[in-house]
Amino acid sequence: MRATAIICANDECQKPLVQIGVLPYTRVQGAYAPSKDKGPLVWRRLIPEGSSRPIPSYVPSAIRQDYAEACLIRDLSPKASATLARRCLQGMIRDFGQVKPSTLFKEIGALEKAVEEGNAPRGVSVDSIEALTALRKVGNIGAHMEADVNVIVDVDPEEAQVLIELIESLIDDWYIERHKRQQRFSKAVALGASKTAALADAKAGQAALPAPAGDA
Repeated sequence: MRATAIICANDECQKPLVQIGVLPYTRVQGAYAPSKDKGPLVWRRLIPEGSSRPIPSYVPSAIRQDYAEACLIRDLSPKASATLARRCLQGMIRDFGQVKPSTLFKEIGALEKAVEEGNAPRGVSVDSIEALTALRKVGNIGAHMEADVNVIVDVDPEEAQVLIELIESLIDDWYIERHKRQQRFSKAVALGASKTAALADAKAGQAALPAPAGDA
């Protein structure tokens, strides 16, 4: 068994990372050492729970919650994590993409059609549609039982992490970039308004000045 504890070196963070794992050992020259050919039998993150990153509050709470839970159970149940990632994806498509609720397959199709017609929300591209389709297929493994219950397809933690990172990328490209863009526009509008007001005040002040004596 091996345990690791690390404190973040960032002065603004200083948060601990505690992990514990069970590693296979092999005998090397009369002594036992961790095997270099085999990965850990069990590896768990104790603190913090899960590996989710902070998500801004302007992202809908249901999406933030599904994302956090997908991260939390990634190692314990990768298949369930993939299913939650699928659910998170569907919520993002309905909210950001403004797609009429239906099956996820049809919702992605509607978003793809919007891309082809050039009226999809900014940030939704052909590449993202392909990634959405891939995420849906992996998420379906946990969401739907095969007709033959003996057919089992597993999802490992690394594969679940790929889906989690895709969700993070979509949050960046869709919500965070949109928010930054709105902030830039708002600042530009506010700047224009302040300069217009300043110009009006300057003109009013100039008009209020008394006329020169020679003009009387």
